[in-house]
Amino acid sequence: MTPEQIQELEPAFADYLQPFADCCGCPATFHLLHVYCRGLLSDLPRKTAEPLALAAGTAVRTLQEFLKDHVWSRSAARDTLIEYTAGLLDRLPGDDLGTVGIVDETGVAKKGTKTPGVQRQWCGELGKKENCIVTVHLGVAKGRFKTLLDADLFLPESWDADRDRCRQAEIPDHVVDRPKWQLAARQVLRARALGVDLDWLTFDENYGSKPGFLRELDRQHLAYVGEVPKSFACFTQPPRPGEAGHRADELVRHSPVFHRQAAQPFALARQTLGEQRWQAKSAPVWLRDDGEVLDGSHWLIWARHEHSGEEKYFIAAGAAGAPLGLRLRVGFARWNVEHGLRTSKGEIGLRHFEGRSYVGLMRHLQLCLITLTFAAERAAALRGEKSGGDDRAGLPGAELDQRGVAGRTAADDPAAEHLGQHSLPPTAQSGGAGVQAAPQPRTACGIHATCGALDAPPQTNPAPEYPVAVAL
Repeated sequence: MTPEQIQELEPAFADYLQPFADCCGCPATFHLLHVYCRGLLSDLPRKTAEPLALAAGTAVRTLQEFLKDHVWSRSAARDTLIEYTAGLLDRLPGDDLGTVGIVDETGVAKKGTKTPGVQRQWCGELGKKENCIVTVHLGVAKGRFKTLLDADLFLPESWDADRDRCRQAEIPDHVVDRPKWQLAARQVLRARALGVDLDWLTFDENYGSKPGFLRELDRQHLAYVGEVPKSFACFTQPPRPGEAGHRADELVRHSPVFHRQAAQPFALARQTLGEQRWQAKSAPVWLRDDGEVLDGSHWLIWARHEHSGEEKYFIAAGAAGAPLGLRLRVGFARWNVEHGLRTSKGEIGLRHFEGRSYVGLMRHLQLCLITLTFAAERAAALRGEKSGGDDRAGLPGAELDQRGVAGRTAADDPAAEHLGQHSLPPTAQSGGAGVQAAPQPRTACGIHATCGALDAPPQTNPAPEYPVAVAL
């Protein structure tokens, strides 16, 4: 990046964040949202509330209270980000894959027992079982653009069984132990309802092995290509009652529908790796879930790396007539979400949360996704991929019911997301949704008295003095 491009980031970032003002209870809270996200975009080595506040010249306690106690809606911020990204995807050029959604999960190692959802479980970043939390994500890729849209905490059964422990961590009663595939399916449904037009969805074998997940995708009439384990059970013809399915690897080796065709060669490329050569075959199959044959036409895809001999199996549905090569590229597009998770952890601070509050954890995750999407969009613009038109057109944020009384929820979820400590100013309570344009006294906002320079609207506050390091 040139020095001029770096200088352009500050006003561009301020414009980008403006739609999220409607998610905040008052201008002071929106200013702190800007401070927090600006810190996530910096090159600070540790991106928790304390170093972010110190670098911005803000009281540490103030930024901690913003993350945990201030009245602002995480769910509205999430929906605003998804709506914004939907509009961005419409403007960005793509390729013949179109817009690909990618489901994945990630583990973050944690010490102790107080971080919400922590327990000894599989930690992807360490490649072994370890004390960690696991979050489920929906990513999206179009052309060379990629970002993360959504995040949910996986709540283990041990936590769900101890609701007193959950309440101590401010985990709402409606947040319970759900299979990760259900969290992912809900994220996909939410993104599409908010305008994200997915041409395809892809996922790894942890999700492809769940017939209920595939059933839900079929119900949504969504085209997908997802990896499945070699033990995945399916049939080469409509199964009879009580008939056991055949393993995917056995079908490929012994079924006539695979033996009658020759493997097709394909060259698959990634942005940072050289060309990889694979051989692949596919055949129609039938699936069954709880004794019921799943509707729709499904295809089992087998692929083998020419040099290493590594074999992969995929299940595909939708997009009738799509060539095998196209479907194979969709199945291998999952690296985009892996890139997004690495960038979020290494550059944005996704793994840096420290605290015992579910509210604080989920808000930190959401602010990381907001910051990541800005960096991804700027990277697309610098590559020359941005289409013409308004350089920073924002979509209007969802209007919120004003919840100004301390103890009411700051989110749109059916149960209270947290017990708030701060109420909205009287003008905001009576003036309808959105942030008031006029400056509000700090005492009216109930913000901690040590928070400096909060008497002016967010756009008039000087930008925090961070060194900038955008993750491109």
